[in-house]
Amino acid sequence: MIASKSSFFVRIYGYMAMKQWSAPARAAATLGIMLAVFLAAYFLPFESLPAGGTAVTAGRESLLMLQDYARHHVMLCLVPALFIAGAISCFVSQAAVMKYFGARAHKAVAYTVAAVSGTILAACSCTILPLFAGIYKRGAGLGPATAFLYSGPAINALAIILTARVLGWELGLARAIGAIVFSVVIGLSMHLIYRKEEAARQVEGGFYVPDDASGRSLWQNAVYFAAMIGILVFANWAKPTEFDIAVAGEADIRAVVLGSENSGGNVVYKMQIVGGQRAGEQCELDAARIASMTPVPGLATSIWHVKWWVTGSFLTLLVALLMAWFARGELREWVGSTWVFAKQILPLLFVGVLVAGVLLGRPGHPALIPESWIAESLGGNSLRANLFASVAGALMYFATLTEVPILQGLLGAGMGKGPALALLLAGPALSLPSMLVIRSVMGTRKTLVYVSLVVVLSTVAGMSYGAIATQGV
Repeated sequence: MIASKSSFFVRIYGYMAMKQWSAPARAAATLGIMLAVFLAAYFLPFESLPAGGTAVTAGRESLLMLQDYARHHVMLCLVPALFIAGAISCFVSQAAVMKYFGARAHKAVAYTVAAVSGTILAACSCTILPLFAGIYKRGAGLGPATAFLYSGPAINALAIILTARVLGWELGLARAIGAIVFSVVIGLSMHLIYRKEEAARQVEGGFYVPDDASGRSLWQNAVYFAAMIGILVFANWAKPTEFDIAVAGEADIRAVVLGSENSGGNVVYKMQIVGGQRAGEQCELDAARIASMTPVPGLATSIWHVKWWVTGSFLTLLVALLMAWFARGELREWVGSTWVFAKQILPLLFVGVLVAGVLLGRPGHPALIPESWIAESLGGNSLRANLFASVAGALMYFATLTEVPILQGLLGAGMGKGPALALLLAGPALSLPSMLVIRSVMGTRKTLVYVSLVVVLSTVAGMSYGAIATQGV
């Protein structure tokens, strides 16, 4: 016991002594800790942890959810987004930010740019955070910045198309209209609620910077950012989920992948048939069979086949631009700014993912809150059902496109169409991890107002759509 206390105090002293280190030494130590956590989350075999009671299962789910995030979202999604955020902070002209996103910018231009930017990036609720932090700290108005924050994960063209294909064109259309309207309404609402505070924020002079002395023209900066956005978009280009398959002796049946699960070490994919007399039926295929199939031809499939060549081309272009147009001091400033965002965002995200995993688990793997409770609470079109769907969606973490198979299962378990839309509008745009980061950027009060707007609007939209769907319109 004495030895245990002694080692504890040694660790505390070591942490306190670290504060006396030089800035580079502290940065190296912090980076080492973050890398150690990431590598542990990425490589440790959490899948082999034994199952147990509810608490043990919840802990196991939290670790597996963190591992899924580390493997599929950090390197290809979050790291490029952090570098883009750092570049915004360093190299985007203050005048450009104020022109398109500032408090005095033309409202039609500001909110159109915010919505279009989100559509192009098609980021998840966590990947959009560094970009939001970058433009907000650079001087963007609260309204356009929050419109951009919502639009990035919510107005995802691929997700909306998949929603329409799998869950029906009515729900897909309602999701598209709701997400576009929400991004503008939420942004305008935040602007109106905090208009006096925002006016003071602009007048105080905290956003003045000297004229750009880099010598780069607007088109050069545009190419530089286009290269980074190209890396982010094409490195994360998902494999198309639509295949021509043969089921029960019938060939050329078109089916969409709803999701996958690991069963005894074998990955099994759940498929839903779309089109024809068997539309709506489901089947399961193993990973080997899926790997041998060619996705349905189309632009998305063609891009997927060459995505790494395209990504490599953008990366090569970026390296050439950095060598030709940037001084060494500017590159150090860029890396330093990126590091500031990483220190602020990554720890909060990882903690949030762990907490979300303990409470809700991964799709199809319940934790402390059983999925049956959610399904039982989401039937019909009552205010309670829609509000519950909005709140549950806001707390859960949805990786891009995973909300569709989750809703497929919930609708099959009796979930109403109104609550389904409420979850689609609140879920992808928010998560418990993202709330923690948003709070660190714009404070507790503004975060609560933003979250409340998303939840309330999603609830109202869900009830309205549910009423229309019930009447058969």
